[in-house]
Amino acid sequence: MSEYDDYLMVESESGKPSLMFSDPKQQARFELGISMLVYSWDALDIAVINQWGGIESAEKRDWITGIIVDLFKNNKAVDSPLLEETLLYAMLDEFDTHVDDGSAQPIANNMIILYDECRQLNYSRVEELYTKWLERQKTGANKERYVEINKVISDSEEDEDMNVEVEQDHIEPASRYEPIIDDDGFEMVQKKGRRRY
Repeated sequence: MSEYDDYLMVESESGKPSLMFSDPKQQARFELGISMLVYSWDALDIAVINQWGGIESAEKRDWITGIIVDLFKNNKAVDSPLLEETLLYAMLDEFDTHVDDGSAQPIANNMIILYDECRQLNYSRVEELYTKWLERQKTGANKERYVEINKVISDSEEDEDMNVEVEQDHIEPASRYEPIIDDDGFEMVQKKGRRRY
């Protein structure tokens, strides 16, 4: 199996109703690996950082992980095209982002490879993915990846590019409004209501 193959598939062992592992530890390692593969997908990472799915973008990424895991739990066979399609539809539905750079295919293929390795009790890929994720958390590398946006998004028209630029500014809500100072030099307390732009 290679992550660059066009088609990969795994099937449950004879007599088993699904691809879910009977050993809870084995299943937990597999689910961690799936989560780390989802987190390693640059297209999704950029969408989460920029909150293209709204303030719940991070939760939506975890939901995508759950959807992928459920495909293995509920089916006797899973193939890479199904996983790739699931990832792409999730990006479109949850983040309004059309990804056509081919980046979903190696992620999907690696999910199949990961399952096969976990079935053989080989967790080296899971550990490697988890270690890389921890390193990225320490270095904050995720926060420097906005420049890759144009590679990921297709159909980007001028108005969409303008939205991206605004979102990249990372304006914190508190910094949008300057304090109002009264005649005596004191800052006036402002109501925290809904503001219309």
